[in-house]
Amino acid sequence: MSPAMVGTAAEASDDESQFQKGVKHLCEKAILRVPGKYILPVHERPGRAYGEDAAMRRKLLSLPLIDFAELRSSLDRPRALRSLATACEQYGFFQLVNHGIPDEVISSMIDASTRFFGQPYEERAKYMSSDMTSPVRYGTSFNQSKDKVFCWRDFLKITCEPMPQVLPHWPSSPTDMRRVVASYAKETKYLFLKIMEAILESLGLPLPAPGRGCVAEDGGIMDRLQEGSQMMVTNFYPPCPEPDLTLGMPPHSDYGFLTLLLQDRVPGLQILHGDNWVTVKPIPGSFVVNVGDHLEIFSNGRYKSVLHRVLVNSTESRISVATLHSLPKECSISPALELIDEGNPRRYMDTDFASFLAYISSCEPKKKNFLESRKLSS
Repeated sequence: MSPAMVGTAAEASDDESQFQKGVKHLCEKAILRVPGKYILPVHERPGRAYGEDAAMRRKLLSLPLIDFAELRSSLDRPRALRSLATACEQYGFFQLVNHGIPDEVISSMIDASTRFFGQPYEERAKYMSSDMTSPVRYGTSFNQSKDKVFCWRDFLKITCEPMPQVLPHWPSSPTDMRRVVASYAKETKYLFLKIMEAILESLGLPLPAPGRGCVAEDGGIMDRLQEGSQMMVTNFYPPCPEPDLTLGMPPHSDYGFLTLLLQDRVPGLQILHGDNWVTVKPIPGSFVVNVGDHLEIFSNGRYKSVLHRVLVNSTESRISVATLHSLPKECSISPALELIDEGNPRRYMDTDFASFLAYISSCEPKKKNFLESRKLSS
């Protein structure tokens, strides 16, 4: 047995059932080593984690900064749109400031999430499910039914629409959880829609009139995004005794149009920029916004869905809240007709949420494999 697998009797047994209970449950045993189930192959390991040395601190990346107030200003909007287009083309990520969501809404969401994960395992376990269509799902790793190696995170996934139908399924403990999540979901949905209006304009597409239908290429995309899917994922990353052996989340892209990510003060998010993994510098109160697979398809490859992953560290836990937004789940995503011509042929086939679920349910998700499966041969 390798030294990294030596620890308490509970660790040494590598009992599969204990890993299914989540990494927080495992960490409550005060483990000193990372169990073998979480140790990545050498070529997939992150190396030294943030905070371990000065070199890693120097690698903190300041993402392109988009000022939402400038996007709302008729005077500043043209320049802000150019910056937005550059960020989506070159990074696939940007940092949004002056977004207008009240500080109280943001701090309450982080606080309620922290208290949810701080509850006894028995309370969290009420929401454990392998059913990916469940309106609420508590789990661990990335996909615990398929992952060969688990990642160092627990999550709470909450379907946010249609809210009147799904809200009764949301966690009732902590007692303010439903109220806080509902407020946060409404605020981020509004923000997402306003960003998407700017995205369309930055692509040179007209804002369509409402009521034009379901398929993205028919011009009714904003109307359908108004009714679209919203998934909230709260992630908890406990301190890890050997953070250089594992990851909080493996390299992946997001399936939707945009993801709005709320980070706490502890760095951990990394994006693949060029050929290098770089750690994103947190800006308190801001959102990290990233292009999803559906927006890459809709933009016919102009805006890029970029691989990202999450580091863990040995001293501090991390909380993040991601809201993933797209069209209604029954809708089909296609490249916008206005972005297809002889010089820019159609690069992607139609896709929908059912195709995505079928794909990730049948195999271990890796990198951008789902998006690659949607590409047309050149």
